[in-house]
Amino acid sequence: MLKELEANYGHIFETELLHEINNVGTFKEVQQGDELIRIGQYIKSMPLLIEGAIKILREDDEGFELLLYYLERGETCAMTLSCCTGNAKSAIRAIAERNSKLIMVPVEKLDEWASKYASWRTFIFSSYHNRLNEVMDTVDNIAFKKMDQRLLHYLKEKVKFNGDNIIQSTHQDIAYDLHTSRVVISRLLKQLEKEKMIKLKRNSIELINV
Repeated sequence: MLKELEANYGHIFETELLHEINNVGTFKEVQQGDELIRIGQYIKSMPLLIEGAIKILREDDEGFELLLYYLERGETCAMTLSCCTGNAKSAIRAIAERNSKLIMVPVEKLDEWASKYASWRTFIFSSYHNRLNEVMDTVDNIAFKKMDQRLLHYLKEKVKFNGDNIIQSTHQDIAYDLHTSRVVISRLLKQLEKEKMIKLKRNSIELINV
């Protein structure tokens, strides 16, 4: 586990902190589609992502979901941090976007390391800042962009985080993430295909000119 920590966080954390994380952290592997955090759950540990991608979603009172942002390797979830430090129930769901590896850090270590290591404090503040910007981007997309623009942005982000021009998602999956109907998504995808920007396949979408 120490080698993975050094490869992904060695440029951020002091050697002493890397060894502490290695000593108290728990290595975890999840498969694409696995739920890491559910809404209403008390958070006992904070994830440090060392491989893969995790998507963070918000859910309304009727059970409809909205994609907030993605986590990549070398990152953590600011909303998880908020629940950890406030001993509050989770307000988000975390689902593996693809097969991923994480190191789970016990909650009780967060404050201790914040006072002990400057690199940890910087990492935490940076995580809050980056996630806030991404949430604001999501709000801007909802408030100011039409659904076709939101869909195109969503597809580009999926390609970016998966590192593959082929997106393995159904129309219903996309509709859930964008908080709209499958009929709307299917219509917009067909329009993008007519414009030769994507190619629709069974349960997948290939971006060819975006």
